[in-house]
Amino acid sequence: MKTLRNHAWLIVLALGIALPVVVRNDYSLTVMSTAYIFALATLGLNLITGYTGQFNLAHGGFVAIGAYTVGILSVDYQVPFWIAFVAAGVVTTALGFFVGLVSLRLRGHYFSIFTLCVGYIIFLVIEKWDSFTHGVVGIIGIPAPPAIGPISFENPLPLYYLTLAFLAAGMWLMHRIVNSLLGRTFVAIRNSEPLAQSLGIDLMRNKLLAFLISTCYAGLAGGLYAGFVRFLGPDLAGTAHTFDMTMYVVVGGIGTLAGPLLGALALPWLTQTLQFMQSYRFLVFGPLLIALLIFLPHGVVGLYRSLQTRRESQRVIRAASMPGVTSGDSHA
Repeated sequence: MKTLRNHAWLIVLALGIALPVVVRNDYSLTVMSTAYIFALATLGLNLITGYTGQFNLAHGGFVAIGAYTVGILSVDYQVPFWIAFVAAGVVTTALGFFVGLVSLRLRGHYFSIFTLCVGYIIFLVIEKWDSFTHGVVGIIGIPAPPAIGPISFENPLPLYYLTLAFLAAGMWLMHRIVNSLLGRTFVAIRNSEPLAQSLGIDLMRNKLLAFLISTCYAGLAGGLYAGFVRFLGPDLAGTAHTFDMTMYVVVGGIGTLAGPLLGALALPWLTQTLQFMQSYRFLVFGPLLIALLIFLPHGVVGLYRSLQTRRESQRVIRAASMPGVTSGDSHA
């Protein structure tokens, strides 16, 4: 089963690599690259929300902090892009430490409300601090990632492969985390904090670690986004992006690796497909989302897993009811 799962991931990666051969227009590559960037950020949100059980509503704000770190350093201080990109991860994680240190003392809805307020404060700071963040004017002229050897990132195709490479690396690292002892510790906290504490798990330290990893993913995704779009505005820190990423997690399958990836890649294409309806597209998209939440509460991946478990149970029952199975076992 593990080998089959690994092969499935390799097939998905191969499809991503081969996509530009099938899709030759720059618009589709741009949409897909943007989806890869937000899929990377969604992986971080899924770690703190899906695996650790802390519903963070400031995730879009942390993405914006990473993006603005790259924008401010590269445009106002002429810092090389990759140095600014690393700084985006460091700055976002450092801020995540102080926010997590306070917010994670709260539980349930109180934590969510607190982080929602933090996200709104980040939005207000970006919008109002004109001298530092450029305010509502935004940051224009962010440089593209510098060339690596003969590969220039001025065009959509190399940028597509760059974002795909970062998403693949992020998926690999997240796979290692959630399948380690640390990942099982996060799940234990999600399932029952009192039980996890009775087993000797330091709740605050582990929840804070999950929060830091989550914000680091958000910051790096934001830095990559800044180098990709090369223009930033305060709307990036709005709650809309946080709720979009939450939707990706819920629809795809919360607490799974494949779920956030599936949601982050499929839903943007669905919204693009409904663009011809302009503002009326939400009248179609909204009920579809509600229906998914009602009939697929564990997401698409959760539905697949439940069907797989059901088929396996039926196979075991049929094998047990076959004539000669019991006698064969007794003879052995």
